[in-house]
Amino acid sequence: MTVCAIENKHAGATGAAEDHGDAVLENGDPEAPAAPDDPPDEAGGAGTPLGAAPAAPAFTIAADGSYAARLALAAVPAEASGEAGGAWFVERWTLDGPEPYAVPLPLDQPEEPDSEVLPMADGRVLIRRRVADRHVVSLLYPTGPGTGELPLGAVECADLTLLPPTPDGMSAYALSAGAHSTSVWLVAGGAFGPEPVAEVPGRCSGGVWLDRAGRMLALDREMPGGGPVKAVAVDLERGGEVTPLLQIAPDSNDRLLLADPDSGLLLIRSDAPGHDRLGWGVLGSCLPVRFPECLRPADVAVTPFAVQPGQMLMPESCAVALRIDGAAGSWVGVWRPAGRRLHQLAAPEGWQAGRGVWTRDGVLGLPYADGNVACGVTLLEAPVDDEHGTRPSAEPGAESGMQPSAAAAPLPVCKPIPLGQAPLTGRMVPG
Repeated sequence: MTVCAIENKHAGATGAAEDHGDAVLENGDPEAPAAPDDPPDEAGGAGTPLGAAPAAPAFTIAADGSYAARLALAAVPAEASGEAGGAWFVERWTLDGPEPYAVPLPLDQPEEPDSEVLPMADGRVLIRRRVADRHVVSLLYPTGPGTGELPLGAVECADLTLLPPTPDGMSAYALSAGAHSTSVWLVAGGAFGPEPVAEVPGRCSGGVWLDRAGRMLALDREMPGGGPVKAVAVDLERGGEVTPLLQIAPDSNDRLLLADPDSGLLLIRSDAPGHDRLGWGVLGSCLPVRFPECLRPADVAVTPFAVQPGQMLMPESCAVALRIDGAAGSWVGVWRPAGRRLHQLAAPEGWQAGRGVWTRDGVLGLPYADGNVACGVTLLEAPVDDEHGTRPSAEPGAESGMQPSAAAAPLPVCKPIPLGQAPLTGRMVPG
C-alpha cells in the first residue's frame, strides 16, 4: 500500500517515487524558496503568547465521535498553611446523545498532567500513567457515585505514547521508540494485557490509521543513523511488515498528518517544496502531491485535525478542518481540495483547540468548555465553494473568505470530479 506522492513523469508501476521527483505547487510552479517569515508548522507551535500558562493535556475524541476524554483540572481549597491549587482528574464526554454531557472519573489520588487518556467505544476511558520506570495502563469507568478501575498491566520502557483511537474503538495501541527501533504495543484489547505486536526499524512517531479495520498503521520513521523522515505503512496483522508510504523526494521529510479511509484523501506535511508545506494526495494514486498556496496564509500556523467521512471515491470533495494559530489565538479553517479556498471561521470560546469531528453531511462539531458551559459542542456547517473554486467578487468591506467569521453557510453541493480530470495545474486563481 504505497502512495505515489510527488513523482516525475517516469514513476514506476509500483507507485514508488523516482529520484529527484518535483514538488508540485497548486499553481503548477516548481520549487519555491523558503520564506524567512514562515510561522512554526507544528501543532501549537504558534499563537501562544509569551508568558502564557502551559497547554492543558490533550483532549481525545473516539474515531466514531461517540465519546471523548481529557484530563480536567479541579480546584483544591487552600490549607491553613498552603495556597489553593488544582488537581487533575479524568473526565469523559458523551458526544453522540441528544446533548453532550461530561462525567468526572476521579480517584483517591489526583492524576499527573503527563498522563494520557483515550476514550473507548464502550464508554470506558483508558489511561496511561508513568510510575517510576514503568508505564501502567488501566481502564476507568463510572460505577454508582464513584469510579471503577480495571488495571491492564504495565510496560517497562523509557517512553510510551498512546496512538490515536482505533477505528473500532475496542483496542488501543502505543509506541515505544528506542535508539534503533520502535515497538508497537497492544495495550488494550489483547488476551493477556499489554503485548508487543510489531518492531519497526528506526525511530517512529506520529500515527495515522489507514483503514477501518485497524490493521494498517502509518508512522513517520527516521532510520538509525539519521536521514530524512518518511511515512511508512505497518501491517499489524503480518507481524509489523513495513511498506514505504511517502517518497516525495530523496532528501525530503515527508510526514502523514491525516488519512480518510473512505475517500483515500491524505493530508501531508513535507519540505519537498523547499520548506515545510501542507499538501494533499490520494492513497494508492500515482498523481503528484499538491501543495495549495491557500494553505499557507501569512503569519499563522495551519494544522489539519479532521476530515469529512463518507465521501466514497471523492477525495476532492472532502471538507478538511484545520486549526489556525496566530497572534490573536486559535480559530478554525475549512478547505476542500476541489474548492482551493481556505474559509476561516471563529471558534467557540473555550474550544478544545485542534479537536473536532465531521458528520457525513458536512457539519463540524467543535467541543468546548467555558465558564458557563462545562461540556458543549458548537456545530458549524461547511462553507460552500463556488463551482470553479475561485472567490466570488465582493463589495468593499464584504467577507472575502480570509477573515475569521462565525457565520455558517448552507451545506455544499459536491460534484464528484474524477481525480485524473481534476483541473489542478496550469490555472491561476484570482486573489
